[in-house]
Amino acid sequence: MILLRVMSELGRPPDGTPPSPGQHVASISHEGRFWDVYLEFADDPRRVDSFGGVLCFSPADLDSEEAPVRTTTILIERTFEEVVRKAHAMEEHQLQALLRSALPGDE
Repeated sequence: MILLRVMSELGRPPDGTPPSPGQHVASISHEGRFWDVYLEFADDPRRVDSFGGVLCFSPADLDSEEAPVRTTTILIERTFEEVVRKAHAMEEHQLQALLRSALPGDE
């Protein structure tokens, strides 16, 4: 949890580790930037019969003042492997749409 808080507040951790502890799923482009997409698992103790996945989007040029952007739990399947398979099966346009929906709006 502490590492996630540091990543959220400071962007890429100071030791150069990836911005997510999750599994790398894809790299996409959006608005002139390249983004790495990671699959993270959300623990929900109320749901012992399924696994939930969150997508974490991190710009490849992440600086110290940025933080990766995450969706809510959007992949829910009976097994760990099914969640991984669904995440890898997503097409670039689907990942781009999810990234757009997760980015903060221009307010």
